[in-house]
Amino acid sequence: MKRIKWIYGVLFTALTVLWLFAEQPWAQGYDNFFQLRHIVIHYTGFLAIGAMSATMMLAIRPARLEPWLGGLDKTYRLHKWLGVTAAAVGAVHWLWAAVVRWVVEWGWLKHPQSASGLELEPSIQEFFQEFRPIAVLVVEWTFYAVVVLVVLAVIKRLPYRYFFKTHRFIAVAYLVFVFHSIFLIKFSFWTSFSPIAMFSLLLMVGGTVAAILSLTRRIGHHRRALGKVEALEYLGDGSLRVNIRLPRDHWDGHNAGQFAFVRFYDGNDKEAHPFTISSAWKNDGELRFYVKNLGDYTGHLPRTLKEGDRAAVEGPYGCFKFESDSPRQIWVAGGIGITPFLARLEELAHRGSRNNAIDLFFCVRNPDEAFVKNLEQLAGETGVKLWVVVDGRDPLLNADRICAEVPEWRNASVWFCGPARFGHVLREGLRACGFDTRHFHRELFEMR
Repeated sequence: MKRIKWIYGVLFTALTVLWLFAEQPWAQGYDNFFQLRHIVIHYTGFLAIGAMSATMMLAIRPARLEPWLGGLDKTYRLHKWLGVTAAAVGAVHWLWAAVVRWVVEWGWLKHPQSASGLELEPSIQEFFQEFRPIAVLVVEWTFYAVVVLVVLAVIKRLPYRYFFKTHRFIAVAYLVFVFHSIFLIKFSFWTSFSPIAMFSLLLMVGGTVAAILSLTRRIGHHRRALGKVEALEYLGDGSLRVNIRLPRDHWDGHNAGQFAFVRFYDGNDKEAHPFTISSAWKNDGELRFYVKNLGDYTGHLPRTLKEGDRAAVEGPYGCFKFESDSPRQIWVAGGIGITPFLARLEELAHRGSRNNAIDLFFCVRNPDEAFVKNLEQLAGETGVKLWVVVDGRDPLLNADRICAEVPEWRNASVWFCGPARFGHVLREGLRACGFDTRHFHRELFEMR
């Protein structure tokens, strides 16, 4: 989280420095309100298009940036922050542009006459002048639509299938904002090839490519493999185990702890959803997923999915790879969050490795006996110490219990996968005990 906060801050600092260098607002006189308005509009517009461009580029799931950003889950968190910031700054931009314009139209303020400031050839000047009113008009109504879409994304009330479809319209809106920016950025910036113009152009080109990939549904296309559902098993805890067979030469393998976007062709036109891969890669083309009923989409799968259905798998993604310099590891799984640890256990068992310096706490409400028995067998084969904490039967797992059961907890790294609230409480509890939370690893796993 600290890394993406740092990247967030660096981006807006860089945008601000570029703008200050180009605009030099301290060298300008402020004889009237409209000169201040001019400065605010240009600054907020530059920040908004910069943030939205970065948002669009992160939306295409750039795999090469994953290690640098800490995983796709962190990438999406940064994507969300940038999107909300772009909407907020855009709102300020709109207030200073549209509201003041309305006030002038109502006769409450008088706009002073000023030169256009254009420094281009007459033909180009006329071209830009002709499109400026259009660029202003189309972006205003587009902005209203984007605000609604961003609010829907933040409050999470809209079902994922509708969110995904409506969220794609933001790509269309972004292209409108690019059109607006090209004609509204100071013309002197374009003619002088200033750093601010070149940086804006670079961001807008990258964002435009990302928007086109989104609209044509090409995101992650080169990392997608088509297979079929080979086996299904319904477990006593209400989850569904799905085995998918892929052509071996279509999947380059994965590490335990990674996830993939899976689209099932089960007679319903659904979008791909993220699921953690619960099996180790054995170079046999088989992937296993556990699907828990956590919403509308996952709730319908047990009724519609059947063996032989086609499935598209895109990935792998994620940096939850159990890589640590700590001599001991503590794994904490909440419910379906056991899946990355199950994959890691299978990986260790497949290698014939034993690791007595791992403690696994599995917190579950309605355990499936066969599943727990398999988990115990894998833990026994790999030397991992397993603790099964059943909700309603055992005391709730907290930081104090972990510290009591694992005397070497100060020298351990903690790996958590489960409900976000549980992870937050556990992390803060360990911090209160004196644990260095830089060694607390978790998947945010929120794709919106």
